[in-house]
Amino acid sequence: MAKTYNLFISHSWSYSDEYEKLMNLIGNGSHFNFNNYSVPKDDPIHDAPNPTLLYEAIKRKISPCHVVIILAGVYASYSKWIDKEITICKKGFTQEKPILAVAPWGAEKTSQIVKNNADLIVKWNTESIIAGIIKLG
Repeated sequence: MAKTYNLFISHSWSYSDEYEKLMNLIGNGSHFNFNNYSVPKDDPIHDAPNPTLLYEAIKRKISPCHVVIILAGVYASYSKWIDKEITICKKGFTQEKPILAVAPWGAEKTSQIVKNNADLIVKWNTESIIAGIIKLG
């Protein structure tokens, strides 16, 4: 029986097209099972009254995950959420959570912050993303 991977996919709802496309790529993997622990658009986590509660809410989402996927687009460099997610992955647990960076399709510039913290960087296609998840997870 194939392993089911618990994934947290970091994203900005301002760039939801990329998130949806990434979900389609992962979902297209044959014989690949996963649970999505990402923050849904209508989740009240978005309205956390202070940074500490936001951090704890994100940490709870990431806790059961095998791999955290971050889109390495330039917008990631300006996201306070992604900074928190990277900190949680690197320092929030007894054992670090691996970060898989996905280079956006056709992007000439990518986030240096994400690339510096990624355990693995893959191209924007189903095979390389799934291979990266399996390798890190």
